[in-house]
Amino acid sequence: MESHMSVLWMLLCLLLRPSSTQNPAPEGVLNCCEGDVLFLLDSSGSVSSYEHSRMLAFLSELLLPFSLGEDQVRMGLLQVGTKPRLEFGFDSHTTQSGLQGALKNTKPLRGDTNTVEALRIAKDRVLRPGAADGARAGLPRVLVWLTDGVKPGDVVGPMAELRDQGVAVLVVSTGHGNYLVLREVVTPPVEEHLYFVDIDDLSIITEDLRNAIIEIIRAERISVRDVSTNTATLQWRPVLSGLTGFYEIRFGPVPTGGTGAGGTGGTGTSPSTGGSQYQRITQNADSSTTRLTGLKPDTTYTATLTPESNEQSFNTLYATFTTKPELLSPATVTISDSGPTSVRVSWGPVQPDKVTSYYIEYSALPRGKLNAVTVGRTQNSTLLRDLQPDTTYLVTITARHATGKEKAMSVKVCTEEVTPALADLQLTTVGSDSVQVDWKGSVAGLRGYWLTWEGQQNSIPDQRSSLYLPPDSLSTRLSHIPPSARVCVSPIYRTARGEGLCCTAQFHSDALAYGYQS
Repeated sequence: MESHMSVLWMLLCLLLRPSSTQNPAPEGVLNCCEGDVLFLLDSSGSVSSYEHSRMLAFLSELLLPFSLGEDQVRMGLLQVGTKPRLEFGFDSHTTQSGLQGALKNTKPLRGDTNTVEALRIAKDRVLRPGAADGARAGLPRVLVWLTDGVKPGDVVGPMAELRDQGVAVLVVSTGHGNYLVLREVVTPPVEEHLYFVDIDDLSIITEDLRNAIIEIIRAERISVRDVSTNTATLQWRPVLSGLTGFYEIRFGPVPTGGTGAGGTGGTGTSPSTGGSQYQRITQNADSSTTRLTGLKPDTTYTATLTPESNEQSFNTLYATFTTKPELLSPATVTISDSGPTSVRVSWGPVQPDKVTSYYIEYSALPRGKLNAVTVGRTQNSTLLRDLQPDTTYLVTITARHATGKEKAMSVKVCTEEVTPALADLQLTTVGSDSVQVDWKGSVAGLRGYWLTWEGQQNSIPDQRSSLYLPPDSLSTRLSHIPPSARVCVSPIYRTARGEGLCCTAQFHSDALAYGYQS
């Protein structure tokens, strides 16, 4: 009989002993988040040993599903007593076994409820903005305060300072007092961040509180970048780095009737990516990006990323995005080489596989003669000639596509004014027989200038001279000029000499300066 009782007692102990196997993580929690969460646990004299143990058991269940580590979630625990104590900081535990063991070994402090001092420690040592450097800089920070609601102290000011620094404050109270104070300290929305519950019913808020924390520290683990008409880049955090395994990527168009927003991502239950329209690719464990090709324009796609590893479980991540509409030529038109009688019109993109030819029409506004020219499918510009100076033209480029469709784009073009090749000729006498010649001219299209000068007295023979100057010369000095010489400057074009300007040089001396007598 005694032997049977011993066996029954052993079986009963086995049944009642907590299982060492962790429950499966709720859908959507593994690998979901990135941030720092500090728990402020009241363990003063107003909290009984039973209540303290129930709070720790609640924290154990609440935190069990989270993935911990430098690139995941970091947890800390700060206890409130006469002398508040940081039981463990954010860098203490990177595994669930270590975190669960630390919670199990946490002992109450007792004494006064010195919450104000605990908040000072949290603000100065744990949750200060500069506490996280490098890759964790800017990540969300959360303070979860578990209290019995008894004499919390003057916490409104310190809590406000934390919120001003970007810390999200959530409160769980096992008492029913100080509602107004607790309501004031939490981060809105109050209905999602403030919980009143009996100590024996903490488990009923586990999922709601966990979801509230996740909503604050959820990490965008998958994103879509560089979306074009037929390609997109899928990026993700390399959660398999250092592990054995691979990433499985599936992508395809959203079925008719489905919805998708461009560039959104998430975790948890993903849209279906089965069927013949979906493509499957794999990437090694160290990868963090892949290029999706062969997409259709203006189409909504779903992409799923499943990290596969025998060492750790991960959720399937997903994203939806919409490719850009097809860009039909001409999409851009530009004007260059504009002159008085011609302009160059260019367009793009060049699509020789889709376009058969380009048809260009142009006419002077408002009612000028319509002109037209057709160019081949590989050409992306043409020079419009024989235009009128200082005139506005309407130019229309029409692409004739192989599908039979046409797309046109129009622009207004202004030709330049005709600038005189030569203007403002001035002669300045220097001494008794020299003259400084200056003029204004246009270099465009000129080959140079031709200068001539000759005396105006018939009695002086062979006094006509000439000189060539390059197109960038706008002045020269002539010496030994006969009295009352007539100086002319003419522009030289490619085929002829243009009309010039002439002036007469007037010296104060007379012909005697040259040895001649009148």
